[in-house]
Amino acid sequence: MTVATHDARGVTILDTMPAGRAAALIADCCGSSRWVTAMLSRRPFGTIDRLLAASTEVWYSLDSDDWLEAFAHHPRIGERASDRPQGVQGAAWSEAEQAGVERARDTTRDALVKTNRAYEQRFGFIYIVCASGRSADEMLEMANQRMQHGLSQEIVVAAAEQHAITQRRLAKLVITLREGTP
Repeated sequence: MTVATHDARGVTILDTMPAGRAAALIADCCGSSRWVTAMLSRRPFGTIDRLLAASTEVWYSLDSDDWLEAFAHHPRIGERASDRPQGVQGAAWSEAEQAGVERARDTTRDALVKTNRAYEQRFGFIYIVCASGRSADEMLEMANQRMQHGLSQEIVVAAAEQHAITQRRLAKLVITLREGTP
């Protein structure tokens, strides 16, 4: 069986499960309630490519309030709890995505805490970054660079980072569904 066949099986499971269960799983990928509702209304997807394309189309059709809602469902870099609750799978993904922080020096983790606070004071929302595969030093450097942005530029950058997180999580969701593990 090919990977595409496996992915199709995972997408089919998502397409055919009850709406409430699908909503909970999709919400673990992105915490915007309007994004979740719009994604549910687009089922069936049929393929991973159509799922990811729908996600992109829906995400960029939303406004900044929807983006901010999604951001609030993430813990700050270096923390485990978010301002708004995440599902079990979303929390597990967040922890795995931030693994680079766990391996960081104490000075880097302390700097991230301070930078998180400064970022929130400057922009009014948490520093959101697709942390997968990035070290704490990389995330700290990115945060410091992004602190130079104006609000209108930074919310677009943060939205793109959230989109990248969402796309990765949707792909992981399809894998977990095809393996029968969510």
